[in-house]
Amino acid sequence: MQSRTLLTLTGAGLALVIAGAVHAADPAAPTENKGVGVESLQSFDLSKDYPGLDGRQLRMRRITLAPGGIAAYHSHKDRPSISYGLAGEITDHRDGEGVKKYTAGQSFPEPTGLNHWVENTGTVPAVIVGVDIFHQ
Repeated sequence: MQSRTLLTLTGAGLALVIAGAVHAADPAAPTENKGVGVESLQSFDLSKDYPGLDGRQLRMRRITLAPGGIAAYHSHKDRPSISYGLAGEITDHRDGEGVKKYTAGQSFPEPTGLNHWVENTGTVPAVIVGVDIFHQ
């Protein structure tokens, strides 16, 4: 019975070590944006309608990534968002989740626990509409 418990604990410990390695930031992740255009479409102060949301805004932006463009490694800590692809395709490098591709017509969440970077490996501009809640 003790060896079975030890084996279970060892397996759990190994799983935590692997999970920690997967969640560690990719040292090769880019630190600077390249070929990114951002257009503010609309925003408003949420605290006017929702007590307790002082200093927070809801905003909508159009983000364009040129072919070869990169949105550098960043965190969505305290800034959840949801995005919708209008054109092209993006490759999303998410910590702990691996690589995901999103094309025009798809939406995707970017919750507060997300750290990632995004690139356009296609031949046409990738355009997304992003809606997020952020501190002013």
